[in-house]
Formats: sequence, C-alpha cells, structure tokens
Amino acid sequence: MLYSEFQDLKLSKLGFGTMRLPQTDGEIDEEKTAEMVRFSIENGVNYFDTAYPYHGGKSEIVIGEALRAYPRESFYLADKYPGHQISASYDPAATFEDQLRKCGVDYFDFYLLHNVCEKSYGVYTDPKWGIIDYFAEQKRLGRIRHLGFSSHAGIECLCEFLDRYGELMEFCQIQLNYLDWTLQDAKTKVDILTEHNIPIWVMEPVRGGKLASLPQAAEDALKKLRPDESPAAWCFRWLAEIPQVKVILSGMSSLAQMQENVRTLSEEKPLNDVERRTLADIADCLTRCVPCTGCRYCCDGCPMGLDIPTLLASYNDAKFAPSFTVGMRLDSLPEEQRPTACVGCGACAEICPQKIDIPGAMQDFAEIMKTLPDWTAICREREEAAKALKNG
Repeated sequence: MLYSEFQDLKLSKLGFGTMRLPQTDGEIDEEKTAEMVRFSIENGVNYFDTAYPYHGGKSEIVIGEALRAYPRESFYLADKYPGHQISASYDPAATFEDQLRKCGVDYFDFYLLHNVCEKSYGVYTDPKWGIIDYFAEQKRLGRIRHLGFSSHAGIECLCEFLDRYGELMEFCQIQLNYLDWTLQDAKTKVDILTEHNIPIWVMEPVRGGKLASLPQAAEDALKKLRPDESPAAWCFRWLAEIPQVKVILSGMSSLAQMQENVRTLSEEKPLNDVERRTLADIADCLTRCVPCTGCRYCCDGCPMGLDIPTLLASYNDAKFAPSFTVGMRLDSLPEEQRPTACVGCGACAEICPQKIDIPGAMQDFAEIMKTLPDWTAICREREEAAKALKNG
C-alpha cells in the first residue's frame, strides 16, 4: 500500500468510504462489510470514512462494529457533522455524542464539517448554532484529533470560507477526478487549497462509478495504452500524481472493488504525456453528459418521490445513444415515477452538489422518451416470433 505523510501520521493512499456499502435486500450486508474491512486492514488500508446520513444513519453503526475487532490505534476513523442538511435547528453536541456512541469510539481521528457550500455556509457560520466553535473545542479536548471540512462549493464560497476559517481547518475533502478537473474547475480548487497550505482528501475519484464504465471507444483507447489497467485504475493513477492529495476515498460496494483498488494503489505507475492527453480527450467527450454522482441529496425534497439519480443515469444513456434498453428501464416504472412526472419545482436543483439543472434534464428526457423504441411492443413482437417458431 502506498502511504502519505500527514503531520506525524502515515495515511494509506486508499481510504475506505462507507457511503456505498454492500447491501442485501435493501440493508447493509454486515458480513460482506466486515470481510471488506478485514481485507483492507490486512492489506495496509488504515483510513475509514463515514458520515451521519450515510445509509440512513446505519453506516456509522456497521463500520464501527466492523472496526471493533481491531486495536483502536491501528486505524483512523473519520466522521462528519451534517450541517449541510436542511433542518429547523442544529445541535452539534447532541449529534457528536450520538456519532461517538454509534461508532463505539471515544474520539474521531478526523472530523469534517460535511459539505460546506453556498447552501450550508450560513448554517456553519451562524453564531446561534456555534458549530465551528463547538468542534474546535472538541479538538482542544482531544475528542477530535484533526478537524477539516468537505466541500462541493464554488470557487467564491470556498475562498470566503477559507479566508474566515482556514486557520482552523487541517484538511479539505473535495470532488476530484480527471473529468472534474475542468468540468467543475477542480484545478482552481486545488490551487486555492495549496495556497492555504491545506492538504487534500479526494471524494468521487471515479465519479460515482461513471468513470469506471466508459463508452467503448474510450475504454479501447485506454486498453491500447495499458492492457492490464481498468478504467477505475486510470482514475487512481491520475490522482496519485497530484502532490497535495493525501487520501483517495473510494465508496466500494464489493470485495472485488476493494481488491482492485488495493492492487492499484500498492504500486506507483506514473502516467506519461500521451496517457494524460488521452484522459483529457476522454473528459472532453464525457462533458456532454449530466454529471450526477448518485449522492441522492436531491431525492429527499422531491415532492413526487422520484428516483432522480436513476432517471439521470438513464438520461445520460439515452443522450449517448437512444436504445431499447433505456425504454425497457422506463417501461418498468409506473407513470408517476417517470421523468414526465417532474413538476419542475426546482427543489432538487437547489440542493444538488453538482449544480445540475435537474428539472431541465427531466423535461429534455421527457422529450427523448417520445423517440425511444417501445419496449412493450418489442416484447410483444418477440413473443409472437417465438410462438411462430414453435408452431413451425
């Protein structure tokens, strides 16, 4: 395992993000999670990241239980305060105590203000809630060893927060990958954090899986350069070359993903100029798609209860090449769960970390639906063909 130096610590380059733990029947599969934790620790991973809202609040409990089998000093556990969530009031003390209890620990090695952005900035900085002061005090008391923040903010908001609280922040977690380097101006964010001497933690290194499953032409181009590397491995190789990056968090959902990522970040394989240009060209092609990462923040406020990330994934598929597979997915949904059910209220777009115009995408998707092959008709035709074949 490759490691990074952070103050007096040695952190594994790969961090285990617990936002997308394996599930069975809609619940976290604790046995599979424990197996992944065991493999990660045995292979040098020592950084584990959870958050209050992950898996409906169950991620903290499950990862805490899995880590209880190991000496407390053998791993680093990170958690986050949910000030980005819309609430009538905020009680950092009550939430923090609950998180310690759920994780079964006396302190957090790393603690973050979760998603400091344009929407949450006022919450985090409001003296009425005293959020930052409270966590600064917990750090003084040793119950937080290192205090930082995650952010999907734009450049202006990020700069404003750093100018005001940068001296208290020891690290920052941002969305960073070769697509967002230009699409979300992540390069400028890296430069700003470097100017403030704040090390970087990476989230969404493969963009919620989008960069792990590329269009065939893009995959072929990468395979030609490195036959043994997966698209996901290319993401990690690219990130590992950025000096400011200390930890690359991956929300792994299976042991196979864990094994591949551990294998990738167990050795250095620097990119050459041709390979970097190839990734930049692929990013240019992919920017035609909606950049949804599947965080699901948009779902909570949707008055129609739409599964927006799933619809956006189908929308991207349809934008690439309209096909019967997209029609098949939509046909399996009731009318009230399709993009045509969107009322255009904008609640989803307001909370979206990627700043996606979701109502606009739903409206466009509704128009695309009219051009998609009729999956029901296709099934009927296949059934008739099968009957005809049987009858000779």
